[in-house]
Amino acid sequence: MQDDAFHSGLTALLPRLRRFASGLARNPADADDLCQATVERALVSRQQWQEGTRLDSWMYRIMRNLWIDEARSRNRRDKTFAHEDEGLSVGASGGQEAAVELSLVDRAMQHLPDEQREAVLLVLVEGYKYAEAAEIIGCPIGTLTSRLLRGREALMLRLGEAT
Repeated sequence: MQDDAFHSGLTALLPRLRRFASGLARNPADADDLCQATVERALVSRQQWQEGTRLDSWMYRIMRNLWIDEARSRNRRDKTFAHEDEGLSVGASGGQEAAVELSLVDRAMQHLPDEQREAVLLVLVEGYKYAEAAEIIGCPIGTLTSRLLRGREALMLRLGEAT
């Protein structure tokens, strides 16, 4: 009987959830995805909702948390990946510019302390995940992250001076 009340309450909330999702996402497709993910999470986590508490508050909290996670993910993705249109300008040229850039990066790398250069090479050049790189180096992930951050900053500073 409690499941029937839960499901009917959830069904009654759908228009309000959709409106809230539209306000958060500001995009109809993203709002639909957010609403669907919220309902899915609620159904999976059904046992966490306590009879006698407000279902709407619980659902809004789920939606808000999902939206925050999505916004953080998008922010990281936007900083990590270039937009696909930017790839259109990449192509086979005479190679002189690329050789010069590579030479500048190589020289800048030589100025990094060994620990930072090692972290930059493993993560940024070789593509290892932080945990894998930390295991290879034999240090905690936090130490690797710190070395990588300092190495990136030093490279950007040095490469900024080179241009």
